[in-house]
Amino acid sequence: MISANTQINKTALEKSSAKKKIHRISKKRQKVIMAVLTVFAAAAAVIFLLPTVLTIANSFMSASEINANYGAIFATTESGGKVYISEKINLKFIPDMVSFSQYYTVLFKSPDYLLKFWNSVILVVPIVVFQLVTASLAAYAFARLKGRLKEIIFFVYIIVMLMPYQVTLVPNYLVSEWLNILNTRSAIILPGIFTPFAVFILSKIMRRIPHSLIEAAKLDGAGEIQIFAYICMPLCKSALFSVAILVFIDYWNMVEQPLILLSDTNLYPLSVFLSQINTGEIGLAFAVATIYMIPTLLMFLYGEDYLVEGIAYSGGIKG
Repeated sequence: MISANTQINKTALEKSSAKKKIHRISKKRQKVIMAVLTVFAAAAAVIFLLPTVLTIANSFMSASEINANYGAIFATTESGGKVYISEKINLKFIPDMVSFSQYYTVLFKSPDYLLKFWNSVILVVPIVVFQLVTASLAAYAFARLKGRLKEIIFFVYIIVMLMPYQVTLVPNYLVSEWLNILNTRSAIILPGIFTPFAVFILSKIMRRIPHSLIEAAKLDGAGEIQIFAYICMPLCKSALFSVAILVFIDYWNMVEQPLILLSDTNLYPLSVFLSQINTGEIGLAFAVATIYMIPTLLMFLYGEDYLVEGIAYSGGIKG
């Protein structure tokens, strides 16, 4: 009897030891996998940031150093053709001597760059502001109203949102021509105000607002305007910031719309003008690109918490 118990205890100890060994191996394997994933993510982040770091670093180089490093890329033959590059290009991340001459030229000697920058601001800011207003009202209607017609209209919104902008570019051109706003800023701003992306995001979030809050407000005598202004809008604050950041970045980098809807180059935003910098201004391209990145970087850095909170909020509250 004693030997049988001893054998049972020995078997149990062996099983326990085996489980501990398997657990240790599993933990080691998890640590190795996490280390590999961390290294991979760090390498991907470095590769992703290299162009931005290169642009900022080269914006502080002198014109002669820029031409010495990258002049061969933009060189042309006497007939205007491209020159075959037989040697490696020297990518430099640290300038030999820090120079602000490119920024001085952009900010004080070349007003075209600042003009195009303000064109971008004049086009993008109204789109962001009025899109938030119209999208908030439309999203509230989709979240509160019921019926077959609402579902059909919302389905149409989804279909339009899934279409690439190039598909709707020709209809926008024809409508702008019919409204006699072609080659004006309104041809860019009006379609941007009524895009369905913000409506889809905000309506999804408003539908997750607890119905008990709305019912309590109704019992206190609040109307639809009061519910929209004092309940929905405060609860959607983070989502509004998230949508504003995404819409700003999207339209700050627009290219197709100005090229098709604007024929006057004086109305072009800086996003279009950046591609038209000639070969004699290679150094200025880095400075202009750096200046052009500042608003989007500030928007992201200031609104990062709102962006994360808005995305988390979209799936965190159930009605």
